[in-house]
Amino acid sequence: MNQDYIVPDNWSVIEEGFDAERVKSSESLFSIGNGAMGQRANFEESYSGYTFQGSYIAGIYYPDKTKVGWWKNGYPEYFAKVLNAPNWIGIDITINGEALDLNACTFVKNFKRELNMKEGWYNRSFEAALQNGTEVKVNVRRFLSLEADELGVINFQVTPLNRAAQITFSPYVDAGVTNEDANWEETFWEPLSVEHNANEGFVTSRTFKTHFNVATYMHNSVMLNGRDAEVLPTNVETTKDKVQFSYTVEANPNDVAAIIKLGGYTVSLNHANDKLIDAAKSVIASANVKGYDALLEEQKQAWAAIWEMADITIDGDVKAQQGIRFNIFQLNQTYLGKDPRLNIGPKGFTGEKYGGSTYWDTEAYCIPFYMATKDQQVARNLLTYRYNQLDKAIENAAKLGFTNGAALYPMVTMNGEECHNEWEITFEEIHRNGAIAFAIYNYYRFTGDYSYIPEKGLEVLIGIARFWQQRATLSAQKNQYVILGVTGPNEYENNVNNNFYTNYIAKWCIDYTVEQITKVKENYPVDHDRIMAKAKLNAEEVRKWKNVSDNMYFPYSEEFGVYLQQDGFLDKELVKAADLDKSQRPINQKWSWDRILRSPYIKQADVLQGFYFFEDHFTKEQLEQHFDFYEPLTVHESSLSPCVHSIQAAGLGRMEQAYTFYLRTSRLDLDDYNKEVEEGCHITSMAGTWMSIVEGFGGMRVKDDTLHFEPRIPEQWRGYSFKINFRNQVLQISIEPGETKFSLEGTQSLTVYVNGKAVNVEPNTLVTV
Repeated sequence: MNQDYIVPDNWSVIEEGFDAERVKSSESLFSIGNGAMGQRANFEESYSGYTFQGSYIAGIYYPDKTKVGWWKNGYPEYFAKVLNAPNWIGIDITINGEALDLNACTFVKNFKRELNMKEGWYNRSFEAALQNGTEVKVNVRRFLSLEADELGVINFQVTPLNRAAQITFSPYVDAGVTNEDANWEETFWEPLSVEHNANEGFVTSRTFKTHFNVATYMHNSVMLNGRDAEVLPTNVETTKDKVQFSYTVEANPNDVAAIIKLGGYTVSLNHANDKLIDAAKSVIASANVKGYDALLEEQKQAWAAIWEMADITIDGDVKAQQGIRFNIFQLNQTYLGKDPRLNIGPKGFTGEKYGGSTYWDTEAYCIPFYMATKDQQVARNLLTYRYNQLDKAIENAAKLGFTNGAALYPMVTMNGEECHNEWEITFEEIHRNGAIAFAIYNYYRFTGDYSYIPEKGLEVLIGIARFWQQRATLSAQKNQYVILGVTGPNEYENNVNNNFYTNYIAKWCIDYTVEQITKVKENYPVDHDRIMAKAKLNAEEVRKWKNVSDNMYFPYSEEFGVYLQQDGFLDKELVKAADLDKSQRPINQKWSWDRILRSPYIKQADVLQGFYFFEDHFTKEQLEQHFDFYEPLTVHESSLSPCVHSIQAAGLGRMEQAYTFYLRTSRLDLDDYNKEVEEGCHITSMAGTWMSIVEGFGGMRVKDDTLHFEPRIPEQWRGYSFKINFRNQVLQISIEPGETKFSLEGTQSLTVYVNGKAVNVEPNTLVTV
């Protein structure tokens, strides 16, 4: 834990007291989104202190030229920049001739931020004294509509306290924005037009290179004591990329002057370029018909529907409860499954680090969450996203010299092309291909929907199997196939040979693909013939795959009784992470990369990631042996690390350790464990927090088409509950010390297993085990 200022609360994230040193961290933590757009919790009014401005639109990106010192063949030509979008939230405030700026006020008190996760809104309030002596109370509420996902709403209220005040609200839309991390200090938006009429303003702009067109709009209503102030703009200023109105209100002490600002984006992904402003006007008109109060109530109801299915309740541990709800909330703000063209970016709408919208995190961590808390179509959309990019994956592999339809899915992508700009990741972290295949298997295992495989999935599997067969090398010395020059999930090791996890998932991918070819041939002969003809696949090629799979090499230590992370791992000085001086942590911020590479320290589960995916391939004794060998060397400096270790520690009955890892994964950002939250939140790893409870403490697995549970409960909790949508049957599980309760929605019964014993659950009946 590196920060401890978030007030524990079951349903809200709360900050009390203004501290300029925390502004950028809070901008990340209090971010809001609705799946189509999102923004950091920047102040609406001007602020002269340090800030990280950020608004984002799903699916909009810029191909920033890759910046490297030494170009290598096959290197990605660009880095997919997550763009800071035009700013629609801005409202300059002037009070008795002085700008409201928290960094310049003579005092700020009763400052409070609240992100209400239950109802889906962000609120900020404070009292402040300006240098001219005017004291005011401010309350600002902002939300991004789930129902109308092109709409955002701000209600900015100012109350003079000690004297009458002339208050000028100057709302604006500004497309002259830049990114924090531009490689070449470029601007990414080309202004096209600026329009305004009455209380509405529109700035149309276009991204360079990718040519996404966006209309950023606003509509303003000024209120005094809850009624229309009936004021018109006293001034309208325009530039090539900005429009700003000014409204002046005379307010007596304790009067509430307010501006309600509607704003957002209409984009060419959804509308014709010449219809963007018309679309924005339509959004404004619809919102004005409803009015602010109805829009807020609509938002509350939309979030209530999400929580009805996705919520996890924890009794007796407020910090744990706040943590899991924060994670579930951010996941739903980032991706709702409405648009199959979109995916789940690692920072969501909270920052621009990493770039790209899709990593292997989606398949490894996020799909289980969306399968169980929404319907299977949402998860299927995520699989289809990869199928639609299969041709690009084949192109990516071809750039590296692979042939015959071999597919290498990108480490980072927006449109299927590789766009990561670190060679040890782009060229070497090829295990990502395995996660794509595993997600297909996992989807069928959980949903029972096999149709995806003959329709689309088998083509993906064939491309991946071809890649693994070509990537493996026959070692004359070992008389086995090896995979050389890779980076495993542990990114603190680069260019290693025979990473266990990579080799193991490569073998599994080939074996699983061969099994599915046989199954599709037997049960879907028309699809089989179509796919074989399209892929030009024959039995001889499949035999070559199997030769690689059946003879894959896995490094193993007889001395320690464990599979080795890679060849030569035991040459390292195996000093436990706990023995490192705390001043040296995190090592990725304190050590040179050379020192990290020579160390034994593990960024995240690597061998243990294989044991997590393929748990049923190993005994519990083997898991324990490997966990005890590798976990002490793991520094958990990846957001994806604590969840896997929490699940495995729970499975081994080590509940205190599992709970510690759970707190770390659930409060990774809230408590800033990795000292980097100001750059944005770790969205994709948040699905791992859900897995820590459901798969870890709840012990949920799917075996032979049936749900199995091995319930456990941390001693800090009195109870917890969650829901699972399993094959269109919604099952609620409530766990307390010594008993587990099940209730089932619908009309059909469901048999589950609890600690190996069959339990029949009838609809609308509480069953206690």
